Amino acid sequence: MTRKISTKLYLSIVATGLMAFCGVLIETAMNVTFPTLMTQFNVDTATIQWLTTGYLLVVSIIVPISGVLKRRFTTMQLFLTASAFFIVGLLICTLANRFDVLLIGRIIQGLGTGIALPLMFNIILEQAPLDKIGLLMGIGTLVTAIAPALGPTYGGLLIGLNWHAIFGILLAIMVIALFLGIFSITQVSKTVKVRLDFPSWIAIAIFFAGAILGLNNIEASLTTASIYGLIGIIGLIGFIVRSKHIDDPIIRLNVFKNKSFDLHVVSFVVFQIMNVGVAFVLPNYLQIVAHTSSLTAGLLLLPGAALGAILAPVSGTIYDRLGPTKPITIALVFQTMGLIVLLVEALSASPVSQLIGYILMMLGTGFGMSTIITNGLAQIPKAENVDGNAVFNTLQQFAGAFGTAVISMVVALAQVKTDYVHTTAVGAQHAFIVLMVLEVVNIICIFTGLHFDKSRNQDQDASN
Repeated sequence: MTRKISTKLYLSIVATGLMAFCGVLIETAMNVTFPTLMTQFNVDTATIQWLTTGYLLVVSIIVPISGVLKRRFTTMQLFLTASAFFIVGLLICTLANRFDVLLIGRIIQGLGTGIALPLMFNIILEQAPLDKIGLLMGIGTLVTAIAPALGPTYGGLLIGLNWHAIFGILLAIMVIALFLGIFSITQVSKTVKVRLDFPSWIAIAIFFAGAILGLNNIEASLTTASIYGLIGIIGLIGFIVRSKHIDDPIIRLNVFKNKSFDLHVVSFVVFQIMNVGVAFVLPNYLQIVAHTSSLTAGLLLLPGAALGAILAPVSGTIYDRLGPTKPITIALVFQTMGLIVLLVEALSASPVSQLIGYILMMLGTGFGMSTIITNGLAQIPKAENVDGNAVFNTLQQFAGAFGTAVISMVVALAQVKTDYVHTTAVGAQHAFIVLMVLEVVNIICIFTGLHFDKSRNQDQDASN
């Protein structure tokens, strides 16, 4: 098949991208609603947190089987199924007046998001011309990279009006996406009757359930968190052992035999931890330390998120023309500068310095994340791209949960009720120190991965 850019291809990316965007946006938008919902439903923090925890659990369990779903069903079938789950879930949440009903709606949304997230990237990888993959992957990645940053702004704008509107507006967007997808999505590959290995799926579900529940319980009880963590490790070991002994595993673990791919994956995970970590710290910092309103805090994050979104396609174009090294280098420079500003100014309580630091951070995200995914997938055979895509999307969800849990714990350990404002600033500073250490790890990993990439290309040229 000759790959070419068409209106239908663009519209299919927009349709699936809108669905993925709504799914990721609602994750962080919900955090702003928790105080209001706790009062309305008369529940505590641990209970209300299940609106996000339950959602992440479902998404994390569905995303790993995206490779099997992609081979077994048509793109249109998956799109319609994801749309149905998401629209029904949003409708339930829009009308909900009880906590249990709201939770059911969130879980149903998780089913839709789990199917939708890999769908957009699979369409790009399968149908886009090779010289445009970087650009389109940039457009696709900005959806999942920028949405978490926009969430607090979106939630902050609507929570003062009516929290039901947070779901109602997304419901309208999803209906638009549905019609776009029905018109534009085309099938270019044959489906194959592959079998879903349920023992593997159960094992990976146990892993993610144990890991996410363990992370969420670190602050409350290290013993409980350790038990969940052990359960998660048992699930992961079971999944790996099972995958090596069956012909059609959920994810072909052969993708991890490529060192460059592995290092790109590690770098991507660190980027995601950076995103969610800063997106967690700054809204709290701006409200508690800088004494801004929730709406102002959300609006202060908006310029950085918007600039990051604009630059993601630019990064893809640079990648298409010049390769991965330049956009990745630019990304790491911006990100490091942003972290330095946030770290140095953490005790100043200055909203302006936090705004500047966040803009620099998001410029790094805009230049880096799409390039890392695109170049990471370029390290493995095209036949394994579906598995590689599943790896990136799965770990993005896990990194989001992990990053939020670790950074929130770092901030909480520094906070003292008798001097809450100052100690929150100290906690934010400690969080930025942790992120700076991760940035050093990121720099080492990605440039080592790029070195392996060059070595592989040189070996291929020599053999030719």
